[in-house]
Amino acid sequence: MGTLLGWQAGLMPGWMAGENHRDVIKAITSKVIEVRKDRGHDPAMMKMPPASFPYLLRQWRGRRRLSQLALAAEAGLSQRHLSFLECGKAQPSREMVSRLADQLALPLRERNAMLVAAGFSPEAGERGADHPDLAAAMEVVGRILDGRAPHPALAVDRSWNLVRANAPALALLDGIAPHLLEPPVNVLKVSLHPDGLAPRIRNYREWRAHLLERLGRQADMSGDGEIAALVEELGAYPVPRSAKPQPVAGRDRHAGIAVPLELLAGETVLSFLSTTTVFGTALDIFLSELTIECFFPADAATAAAMTAPAASSAEKSAAG
Repeated sequence: MGTLLGWQAGLMPGWMAGENHRDVIKAITSKVIEVRKDRGHDPAMMKMPPASFPYLLRQWRGRRRLSQLALAAEAGLSQRHLSFLECGKAQPSREMVSRLADQLALPLRERNAMLVAAGFSPEAGERGADHPDLAAAMEVVGRILDGRAPHPALAVDRSWNLVRANAPALALLDGIAPHLLEPPVNVLKVSLHPDGLAPRIRNYREWRAHLLERLGRQADMSGDGEIAALVEELGAYPVPRSAKPQPVAGRDRHAGIAVPLELLAGETVLSFLSTTTVFGTALDIFLSELTIECFFPADAATAAAMTAPAASSAEKSAAG
């Protein structure tokens, strides 16, 4: 079920396909650990309260690898003014906070934190999936998931916890250890854990390397410690003995631009590619972080295997 597990087709860097699998995992996890470290061995930052606006501004500028001059130019203010903002000698207006957040490409959650740190009210609220105000949006999510049947589709939150899934996706969970299905169900752990789908993923080495590279980027861009910890945990899972060797660069059927998920279902090998849908104009934090992943057959054999049960079910309904 491709995504149930973060199953998303994505770019596969050439260096990753050609290097030793262990070196790839080590490189990714080392980078994430580095991201988690306090960039602040900078004395100026160490003197600032972690929740203060100057601290957050300086931290995010460093995370985006921007100099003061570069950020000031992009935000339309002088480097001197930005320097004063970063050391607390000047107080930003709400418009200035929003302008800087735009240039730093901050997600809604992080924009809220910066606004609150500067003394302003949050820009967006956060409600759960079962909140009445989100009923219409969640109905749309349900329609998208159900409309993708007989192919697997699911929705996950920022931390890759399962929010909703269609019937084909849930069917792929059969045989998963109960402890992995206790709420919140993390689809990445279900995918790569030895008690989860790992023994059934034929291209486990390739898939995990792709998945960790993707999560590493997310950890770096978001600064989310929970995501960084997830990368470390997933990277420590053992590789199943049945997993295929890491593919040689230039020999894959997808021209190096996509990573399929190859999943054993009985005697059949299902191969999936996926698409990702997000609410691009969401004004609620939960919705802005919600990701819908839909999996589609990557070959004719998978297409036939996924449509056969649906056709059989339709015939039985008609006969009844």
